[in-house]
Amino acid sequence: MASFDIVNKVDAQLLDNAINVARKEIINRFDFNGSKTEITLDKKDMSVHITTENEMRVNSITDVIRQRMIKQQLNPLCLDFEKDHYASGVMVKKDIKVKEGIDKDVARKIIKDIKDSKLKVQAQMMDDQVRVTAKKIDDLQAVIALMRQGSYDLPLQFVNMKG
Repeated sequence: MASFDIVNKVDAQLLDNAINVARKEIINRFDFNGSKTEITLDKKDMSVHITTENEMRVNSITDVIRQRMIKQQLNPLCLDFEKDHYASGVMVKKDIKVKEGIDKDVARKIIKDIKDSKLKVQAQMMDDQVRVTAKKIDDLQAVIALMRQGSYDLPLQFVNMKG
């Protein structure tokens, strides 16, 4: 039986590279000259912390981070923008959580879409991923094409293809 897994994983090194390049770009930008802006990546929590003076700068920083992630072939849909946290004084703090794994609701939607396609495959939920098995690799490739057309509000990767 041929199989593959549908997952949502973020390469920590590529994310680190994207954040470092974004940090360097912000430091060199004229509109951020003399600002007290800080961007940090917490690899344990997989979260990005932004501290700066105002909301406009926070929005600019998030745009730069999105652009840098795209250039690193990371999908910015994996970012979960939490509410702004206002620190004492005029500093604005923002936490961006990196979503990994497929939650149960999205996994159910994926499995339902696969079953509705009438392909001769079986899909099952396994922790935070979905495993798809079939007799023919062509059916698995059809499922991958179907998943790429769907909108699940998170980036999907297809790994462990076994034929």
